[in-house]
Amino acid sequence: MSRRWQNVRHQLRRNRPAQFSLVVLIIFVLAALSAGLSPYDPDQMSPGARLLAPDAAHWFGTDEYGRDYLTRALYGGQISLMVGFLVMIFSTLIGTVVGTISGYFGGWIDNLMMRLVEILMAIPAFFLLLVLNAYLKPGVDSIIMIISLLTWMNMSRLVRAETLSVKEREYVLYARASGEHPLKIIIRHIIPGVLPTIIVAATLNIASAILMESTLSFLGLGVQQPAASWGSMLNNAQSYIGEASWLAMFPGILILLTVFSFNVLGDVFRTAFEPGANRDA
Repeated sequence: MSRRWQNVRHQLRRNRPAQFSLVVLIIFVLAALSAGLSPYDPDQMSPGARLLAPDAAHWFGTDEYGRDYLTRALYGGQISLMVGFLVMIFSTLIGTVVGTISGYFGGWIDNLMMRLVEILMAIPAFFLLLVLNAYLKPGVDSIIMIISLLTWMNMSRLVRAETLSVKEREYVLYARASGEHPLKIIIRHIIPGVLPTIIVAATLNIASAILMESTLSFLGLGVQQPAASWGSMLNNAQSYIGEASWLAMFPGILILLTVFSFNVLGDVFRTAFEPGANRDA
């Protein structure tokens, strides 16, 4: 595993877009965490300062209620990034459990689990998003749960495929022949063997979750006022796109850069973890 992380560092050193992506994500995360340092209240309305263009006092301008838009974007980043990371954690856990159990035990357990996964994947994800959201109370908790339940299937299929390969390796066969408990074998041998695949898929899941949350919030089905996410900020900006274009431009750029950065880093991990990659490292 250490060799693979050396490959990751090597890829980062030689890949300018990856370096840019890493810096962008670090800046965005630190900025979101330090949102409380802003001198403005994200929910404080000031009708006399509505729709001010970006200037020295308000770097991102103000919205239709006179609220500082940069502060709103920082707090919105907390929600968008939190949703991305928590969805990644939950979907990875579910997908890893289902994939390892299905691949390790095989037989009717594998058939049952994979048929269930295929049925869920056959249903349009966005349709399920709308249906589930209609029956659950709008809010960040519901968004995290809904997106997590809709994004674990691909992870489970990837983990299952890797598990089928890892369980045929000599050290796993020896552990099985020695009478080790299946749960112990999965934790000690299978999961470490499929960990590179899990890391790559988890990185890409963050970007997918942020896009899903932004789409829901853009449609008015996600984060509710007065809270804000980048998607809900885009939704509110629709009515003012002509007179205050920055209301759509700033959250749009933040979403674009965040998703781009996670996808680039996901490609870096995939390249670094490929067997036989970076032989010149």
